Amino acid sequence: MKLNKNILLPVIAMMFFLSQQAMAQHQKHGLTWYTDITQVYEISKKTNKPVFAFFTGSDWCGWCHKLEKAVFVKPGFQAWAKKNVVLLELDFPRKKKLPDALMQQNAGLQQFFNVQGYPIIWMFNMEKDKDNGKFNITPLGSFGYPRSEPGKEEVTFLKTANDVLNNKNKQQG
Repeated sequence: MKLNKNILLPVIAMMFFLSQQAMAQHQKHGLTWYTDITQVYEISKKTNKPVFAFFTGSDWCGWCHKLEKAVFVKPGFQAWAKKNVVLLELDFPRKKKLPDALMQQNAGLQQFFNVQGYPIIWMFNMEKDKDNGKFNITPLGSFGYPRSEPGKEEVTFLKTANDVLNNKNKQQG
């Protein structure tokens, strides 16, 4: 059977595009976490929701894992996240290698927000400059692992997240 090259090339290109899109998001704890800031921008604009950026070290950060287990797996957080934000995971692994473009994107956001420790959440809105195509970010606030009595992390975390969303929490880091 002879393959038509005119058909095969677009099919290969489409498969590559779809695989790249699939890598730009993943399901974790019943939630869709995105990794591509451009995709997050488009979803944020379409849904009118701010970005919830989770800076993590997925393969080494114990407090990041603890945050996921104490908050992100809980039904209350999952319902809140689906209703209120677009989830962006910015990973800084030590053992696994991320694609260069993703590493550069994450490093740029780490520098922009002056992130020096993990886990940290930054919530922000984005606009795209029509002239140069760059993103203009308006930070709403940041917070980390919730300080609370054991078992109350989700409640404390969601209160802080809601304060940031309502722009009541003016702390920037």
